[in-house]
Amino acid sequence: MGWYTDISRDISNIPDAVVYFEGELTEARKECKLSGNVERAAASMPGIVEHRFGQLQEIEAILEYLNIELRRLKSQHFRKYLENYQRALSSRDCERYVEGEADVVDFEKIINEFALLRNKWLAVIKSLDQKQWQITNIVKLRVAGMEDASI
Repeated sequence: MGWYTDISRDISNIPDAVVYFEGELTEARKECKLSGNVERAAASMPGIVEHRFGQLQEIEAILEYLNIELRRLKSQHFRKYLENYQRALSSRDCERYVEGEADVVDFEKIINEFALLRNKWLAVIKSLDQKQWQITNIVKLRVAGMEDASI
């Protein structure tokens, strides 16, 4: 099972997931480098992209799950302020109070950390795309007879 399932069952797994994906990010960055045998690099690209893109999709799913949970949390606080506050509050006043609740702020910080993680993974995917483009150009040079082109 993946991290999405673990987190959806128990949200306290988030720190472990962040550590895991940060470690994988370090390994993924190594795969973005182009060196050695071009044919071997070209042959391994589809598998690398599939694996890393799958990890990005899992991070995206976790981020969406966290956003859903944040909306649920805000809704609970909103209802509390709207129904149980001693004086009548406008919807906008309730929203302001909800935004200041400690657990809402903490949850938004967690979401922000996961969004940063997602953006780092987007950079890796973009880098892998550039690597594929470079491999294609090197192959075209070799086809054109420039065998001495090196990386």
